[in-house]
Amino acid sequence: MQRFTIPRDVYFGDNAIEHLKSVKGTKAMLVIGSERLIKDGTVPRIQELLKEANIETAVFSGIENDPSVATVRRGGEAMKEFNPDLIIGIGGGSPIDAAKAMWIFYEYPEFTFEEAAKPFNLPELRQKARFIAIPTTSGTGSEVTSFSVITDHETGVKYPIADYNVTPDVAIVDTNLVQSMTSTLVANTGMDALTHAFEAYVSKVRNPITDALAMKSIEMTVDNLVNSFKGEEQARKNMHIAQCLAGMAFSNAILGIVHSMSHKTGKIFNIPHGCANAIYLPHAMQFNAKTAGADYADIAKRLGVKGTTTDELVQSLVQLVKDFRVAMNMPTTLKEFGISEENFKSNLDEIAKNAVADPCTGRNPREISVEEMKKLFEATYYGTEVNF
Repeated sequence: MQRFTIPRDVYFGDNAIEHLKSVKGTKAMLVIGSERLIKDGTVPRIQELLKEANIETAVFSGIENDPSVATVRRGGEAMKEFNPDLIIGIGGGSPIDAAKAMWIFYEYPEFTFEEAAKPFNLPELRQKARFIAIPTTSGTGSEVTSFSVITDHETGVKYPIADYNVTPDVAIVDTNLVQSMTSTLVANTGMDALTHAFEAYVSKVRNPITDALAMKSIEMTVDNLVNSFKGEEQARKNMHIAQCLAGMAFSNAILGIVHSMSHKTGKIFNIPHGCANAIYLPHAMQFNAKTAGADYADIAKRLGVKGTTTDELVQSLVQLVKDFRVAMNMPTTLKEFGISEENFKSNLDEIAKNAVADPCTGRNPREISVEEMKKLFEATYYGTEVNF
């Protein structure tokens, strides 16, 4: 038996945040990253809509990239003091992930991160509050997923939380909220979304529902990402929907070694998550093609890229991903990103071992050893082809 879980309600399209006027509750804690969303009017607009619903609001700001255990603990304390019955995560993946974790510790203050990191081990949430997610970037899909990743910045330990309990009750995917994204952010988040869809489509635990969502997301991303990068309004709206579909797919089909590699190098190499995915994805596809070639070929055929054999179709699909990076001025290797050879080599053993141990690796279509992972990382550093 398989399971498919997404938020009970997904409101999407222009002015979707208008739904907030009709939500039920008395107090809402808004969780955001920087105060940019206050200055640009997004948060005041949300507060105004909630006020129409007779809901009092408070704002917890300052969520950093790779949200920390300390920040989550502070947020939990702020919620305990304010006592909200609604928690609303607003922004990119970091504030939404942080808000999910705060929700856990608001409802269960004595719970530990070690317990939370055990897959599907959370106590029943919604004892005190319901959760609404409002993404303002187009990539993470966190508004529809059952995941949250929190980092202990003192020890470097990451706590990946995976539990259907933290799937938001409501996702509001307002396509007007992404028009001010920088082109760099569009590129990084867009390649993150594309990676989500690709990895979901070849996952060991994929199913017909996740396949449908992943494939539609891929088609929309291929049609819209570069134009979104160039600032085209409708393309940005389309990408916001595409990334949400990818989120639904990977939340249920899980991911693969591209994310395993990104998870273990983001902090060490100080590389944005989506940028890392863009570097790793073509090489991982070449590695996975030995067992997932037919699946990649299926994507290629649906996209209409050239090729008659499986190998030709896979090569064309890999080239399509590479072409996206070039079109959006993204680095193509870790070396080009600016990581010194000394830094890369001194960390290679550790990142390879940790990437193989990452939870996403278990759902990758092809098994990988630590030695193979080292060779894969070397290919992504030097830009060599993967033929092993």
